[in-house]
Amino acid sequence: MQSVDPTFAISVEDLRLRYGTRAALDGVSFTVEAGEVVGLLGPNGAGKTSTLSVLATLRRPSAGTAAVAGHAVDREPAQARRALGLVPQQIALYPTLTARENLQFFVRLLGLSRRDASAAIERALDVAGLAERADDIVSTFSGGMQRRLNLACALLHTPRVLLLDEPTVGVDPQSRERIFTAVREQAAAGAAVLYSTHYMEEAERLCDRVVLIDDGRVVAAGTPADLVRQTARRMRLTVVTRTPLAENWLAGIDGAHGLRADDGADAPAPRGNVALVGIDDLAVATFVLEVAAAVGGGVLEFHLHQPSLQDVFIELTGRALRD
Repeated sequence: MQSVDPTFAISVEDLRLRYGTRAALDGVSFTVEAGEVVGLLGPNGAGKTSTLSVLATLRRPSAGTAAVAGHAVDREPAQARRALGLVPQQIALYPTLTARENLQFFVRLLGLSRRDASAAIERALDVAGLAERADDIVSTFSGGMQRRLNLACALLHTPRVLLLDEPTVGVDPQSRERIFTAVREQAAAGAAVLYSTHYMEEAERLCDRVVLIDDGRVVAAGTPADLVRQTARRMRLTVVTRTPLAENWLAGIDGAHGLRADDGADAPAPRGNVALVGIDDLAVATFVLEVAAAVGGGVLEFHLHQPSLQDVFIELTGRALRD
């Protein structure tokens, strides 16, 4: 591999990984700075877990450069592992042990001193919100509790880099909030966080930047707001009227144009006479509704859809199922 740029906590340059004849990663490049949360997005099979596996030193790259805390993952895997915390998608806990016993096991693997280990365990239990359940068997925990403990295990040694592979799958809203808080606290303390998720609203809310990959390549990168502004379609208004609207009913309304049914909106499909309208500005929506009410016998209901990261995701990766 090539030389490593120590400027970034995570550095990936032209990363390639092959499974036999199939290219899982085909020239992926991005960086993550200390104190930054970067979302890694993409459909199933896009290369998210493969990227995390290389950074976690679990897979050796075929070509390119990948480094964690300035350590090349192929040449200095031990140093890279000491600098990172990994939260895998599959819960990595011992179900027949208690929460405390799981943490004790992992601090021994990490080589923490007895004094540091005790403080780290108490801190991890507090982060997970499990201090009162510390001595309960993990198999009795809910999915959200196990996810929180899974994260806490990765934070025991206060890693400089945190790799998370869909850490909130199947959790309740309260557990999700607890995980979000822990991730933000790690970033605020200076950790670089790479956060893989399928939940677009999570990425919009939590991430400073996102990297969208598909078919092993980066197809877009930037802040969620920038990607929405540059890529997604305009706002869409779905209007339901009492009587059908004439074909040219939008004539004279600047910043509004009719959409075909296949341009769609994410609102529930309403019944009756439905019109789909693309609008440039929220103020335009008022005029559209006034005209619709006047020429359509009244407005029965309407739905406004503002572009989101979900729209960017679908626009760039398509609607086809990825199984």
